[in-house]
Amino acid sequence: MAGLHQDIEKVLISEEEIREIIGRLGEQISHDYAGKNPLVVAVLRGAFVFTADLMRAITVPCAVDFMAVSSYGNGVKSSGVVRIVKDLDTEIAGRDVLIAEDILDSGLTLSYLVELLKGRGARSIKICAFAVKDIANHTAAVVPDYVGTHVPDEFIVGYGLDFAERYRNLPYVGVLKHEVYS
Repeated sequence: MAGLHQDIEKVLISEEEIREIIGRLGEQISHDYAGKNPLVVAVLRGAFVFTADLMRAITVPCAVDFMAVSSYGNGVKSSGVVRIVKDLDTEIAGRDVLIAEDILDSGLTLSYLVELLKGRGARSIKICAFAVKDIANHTAAVVPDYVGTHVPDEFIVGYGLDFAERYRNLPYVGVLKHEVYS
C-alpha cells in the first residue's frame, strides 16, 4: 500500500477519528430506530466500507441491501446523470429505509435515490452520510439526517472513497495530491 500512501497530500480523518464517528452515528441511529427494523441501503461502491462499520455499530435489528449508481465515471465532478447499475433485491414498500452514503457533495444522486425509493412505497427514508463536503456558495440538493463529519472542498480518497477505483482500501481519509488526478 506504500504506493497509495505516497499519492496522499495529507490525512484528513484518521482511523481513530473514523471509529469515533461510526460509534456516534451508530448510537444516534440505534436510538432513533428503537423498536423498528430499518433497511440500510448502501450506495455502492463508495459506501461499502462505511456501511459495514455502521451496521456493526447499530444495536437494533436491521437488514442491509445494496444499490450501485453511477454519476461520476472516472471524472472528478458529478455528471448530473444518474444510472442505476445494481438495484435493490429487497422489497421496500412499508419499510423504514436508511440510505448510507460515503460522501455528499452536490446531493444530486441522493436526491434522485430518495425520490425513487419514495415512489416504491418506503414508510420513511433517512440519509446517513459519512462525510459532507463543504462547498462555498453551494447548497446540496438534500440534507442528510445523520452526518459523520464535514470535509473541505478537496478531492478526498480512502475509507471506501476512490479516484478511478483506487485508494478505497486506505484505512483513513486523505486529500489526493492534485497532480494525481489533473
